[in-house]
Amino acid sequence: MSDEENEATMRKVVDRLLARFPDAPKPRVAEIVREEFASLASGRIRIYIPTLVENAARDRLHQEFNIVAILD
Repeated sequence: MSDEENEATMRKVVDRLLARFPDAPKPRVAEIVREEFASLASGRIRIYIPTLVENAARDRLHQEFNIVAILD
């Protein structure tokens, strides 16, 4: 993936998480997503990275903000 594709993917993940965690500050959500993405960016199988990033970030948001996500 190019840097532009990575940024677009991270923005989509941030937007989905903000919809689930409306009380979480956007800068913090973006930071968590960037951290999780960086931890997986060197993997060889890249197709699952957005899903893995979103799941890990969602878990961290649950722990950090101790809030219940809106169920879709």
